[in-house]
Amino acid sequence: MKFGGVFDLASIESRIKELEKITLDPNFWADKNKAKDISTELSKLQAEQSEYAQFEKRINDILESLLLLKVEPDEEFQQEIQSDLTKLDKDITAFENQMYLSGKYDGNNAILDFHPGAGGTEAHDWALMLFRMYNRFAEKHKMKIEVVNYLVGEEAGISAATIIIKGKNAFGLLKSERGVHRLVRISPFDASGSRHTSFASVNVMPEFDDKIELNINPKDLRVDTYRSQGAGGQNVNKVESAVRITHIPTGLFATCEVERSQIQNREIAMNLLKSRLFQKMENERLEKLRKINGEKKDIEWGSQIRSYVFCPYTLAKDHRTNYEETNVGEVMDGNIDGFIMAYLRKEFNHERKAKF
Repeated sequence: MKFGGVFDLASIESRIKELEKITLDPNFWADKNKAKDISTELSKLQAEQSEYAQFEKRINDILESLLLLKVEPDEEFQQEIQSDLTKLDKDITAFENQMYLSGKYDGNNAILDFHPGAGGTEAHDWALMLFRMYNRFAEKHKMKIEVVNYLVGEEAGISAATIIIKGKNAFGLLKSERGVHRLVRISPFDASGSRHTSFASVNVMPEFDDKIELNINPKDLRVDTYRSQGAGGQNVNKVESAVRITHIPTGLFATCEVERSQIQNREIAMNLLKSRLFQKMENERLEKLRKINGEKKDIEWGSQIRSYVFCPYTLAKDHRTNYEETNVGEVMDGNIDGFIMAYLRKEFNHERKAKF
């Protein structure tokens, strides 16, 4: 029995032969860094090949058992086969997830920035709806949420917010959500009851700490302090505890004002800045990958990725994968796993095509 998805055995075997041939070159270790990368890729592909063979054997064993069951029906034997099928399905799903979430920083916590687009109150409310959606997603996956920045909109919603979602593979799962999200609904802020279209952006980055090495020259940083603009205690709003760090060469910056201590805010802001610098490098890497793959597509964080329609029908649709859900209410309640997996599967296949 053959199965597809991430198990492109022919391509894997072809790539293994190619890499094995390279390792036989007498000058293979002349470039130690390149040799190490090739050896790592070869080991990973050989492990995938072995895993594939094990899954195929289990599938064939189940097929043989089903044929035997057809000849000699037995209720207890049937339950054993069903149990094997359930376990196989679970193991294959886990293996797929492991492959999809094998990026260098996929295991990191995720930083999410929320910004409303044009549209005033309606857009501010939409940004808050997305803020709640990702909070619900994190709660469902037993992840922790830390609010780093939260600015209330003038009439409703939020004008900006930043949260850190902490948990296993948080960035690997949520990196698919980076982009502009579009809302179509009857606006609760319009007395005429007309339909409105609103936009809000979500930027997703891995959280870095002092263990992550990024070559940042201290001379390229400008640190500004100011009084917190948000709600807080007496100390928060009376002293310059809020911190803004700007990376002068790129113009990227990060702010934090949620802690009472300027030192704590500075540490958090620095980690946020590292993440934004990483995102810039990642965009450049993806751009090179798209060119190799011959795909002309806007990969900037501001590109529209998904629409959520509440009227005249209900539908949430991802424009990159065409995956859709008709129960948009469930989606807004944090049930976005289908969108995430569809994206990860597609990106994994793009990566493989570029390599093979």
